[in-house]
Amino acid sequence: METRLLISVVDDDESVRESLPDLVREFGFDVRAFDSAESFLESGGAAHTDCLILDLMMPGMGGHELAIQLRARDINIPIIFITANHSSSARGLMSIDGVIACLYKPFSDSELSDALIKAVNKTRR
Repeated sequence: METRLLISVVDDDESVRESLPDLVREFGFDVRAFDSAESFLESGGAAHTDCLILDLMMPGMGGHELAIQLRARDINIPIIFITANHSSSARGLMSIDGVIACLYKPFSDSELSDALIKAVNKTRR
């Protein structure tokens, strides 16, 4: 039996936490959803996550801060940032090691699929 890769979704928006995991499952992945960066860290989920879909703007610790904390802990999960903020500063986050993509909400199924394929390729190296 083949083990499916685990994608963790961290977003404070309940509608995203409900809909995005369904789409990711359709792509053939296992999914866990978290309502905050803090809850993701507290869960120990980083140890089992193969790719992180991470909202940039959340109350408390935002996605950028979580990415920095993970790298400081030497946790190198591929990250796909998602954001509703269409500023050019979001693209600057691509310089963080392991960031695969920054997708602007609403993004297409194919944009997410392409980013997940890149993440899987990075994970399997």
